[in-house]
Amino acid sequence: MPRETTTVDSAGITNQLGGNILATLIKALLLVVVAEMGDKTQLLAMAMASKYRAKQVILGVLIATLLNHALAVAAGTYLSSFIPMDAVKLAAAVAFLVFGLWTLRGDKLDEEECGTKRRFGPVITVAIAFFLAEMGDKTQLMTIAIAADSTQPLFILMGTTIGMLIADGIGILGGAWMAKHVPERYIKWTAGMIFLVFGTVTLYQEAPAFLLHPLPIVLYVAVLGGLIYLFGVKLSYHRKTAKPAEQPDGTGTV
Repeated sequence: MPRETTTVDSAGITNQLGGNILATLIKALLLVVVAEMGDKTQLLAMAMASKYRAKQVILGVLIATLLNHALAVAAGTYLSSFIPMDAVKLAAAVAFLVFGLWTLRGDKLDEEECGTKRRFGPVITVAIAFFLAEMGDKTQLMTIAIAADSTQPLFILMGTTIGMLIADGIGILGGAWMAKHVPERYIKWTAGMIFLVFGTVTLYQEAPAFLLHPLPIVLYVAVLGGLIYLFGVKLSYHRKTAKPAEQPDGTGTV
């Protein structure tokens, strides 16, 4: 009898561990896919695909993502070793809110990021461009936040890397179709609201009890609504109209 109990317990622990690992990987993958939709690195993938073969761009993205997100996961894991977990979760919630507002504001691809010198081969050129574009980008910062809130750094790296390849693969293979059939603002608002909801739920779960009352909640909703309007409407419109002379079709007004 004791042997059977031990076997069942061991199997249960193994299944639970496997479930946690799978959940961590899927969470990291999905969040990065959402973050990358409409991001400048996805725009960079579209631009690079017009110059190089798709497989060269994908390989360059893979190299850059592994290096960049390995640094991010290491940073997040290090932070979680000496910062209380409650503080880490609150910081992660705030980070997701920032990611959501950042996404609503929109992203543009700078000429410098697209015009990397061709002194290297196509794969290395793409890898360098993507590595530099990802430094300080919201997907890198989000990877740090996820790693700080998890004990599975390897699977976070796997999830974020696969997520980047999926999102940028969509940018490479489906960019032309999306540009014709799916308005950019729909992609931007959907991704942004997903992050805001995720951050709000996490913040609600980790907030001190004295803040979970009608008045603080109403104030939070009002402030968040104002920020959504500011970033999603005002700043987004300003970014589109700031340089009318640089519009491809020669029109800079809406």
